Amino acid sequence: MEINATFLGQAVAFVIFVAVCMKYVWPPLMNALEKRQKEIADGLANAEKAKKNLELAKSNASETLRQAKAEAQKIIEDANKQRSMILDRAAEEATSEKARIIAAAKSEIEAERNKVRAELYSEMSALVMAGAEKILDKKMDASADHQLVKKIVDSL
Repeated sequence: MEINATFLGQAVAFVIFVAVCMKYVWPPLMNALEKRQKEIADGLANAEKAKKNLELAKSNASETLRQAKAEAQKIIEDANKQRSMILDRAAEEATSEKARIIAAAKSEIEAERNKVRAELYSEMSALVMAGAEKILDKKMDASADHQLVKKIVDSL
């Protein structure tokens, strides 16, 4: 290999090219690469942080859902207890109302029976008096008396 002026010219041009590249091209490229590396690292850190936040949110959602189910179950139990209490109270009120109605009906029946008994007593008294008057007005023999009493009884 022979070293001549062309080779030296090319070597000098190469050194100048490298110096210009190192001075003007290399720093912006390195800045761009460092900026990109930093963005990638930040993106990975944010992704990891988001993954942790997602896991935390999942566990919080699971806990919230469990609490909501427990609260719903408690509300259902309370509603069932209240329903039972209302049904028991309604049954007691119905029983007392039934007893009151029965007592009122019995007293009304007793009053009506006493009223009918008094009416029958007064009618019977009137009929006995009428029968006695007829017997006394017309005194016949025993068979006539028997027929008159039978007639009075049949008219009742």
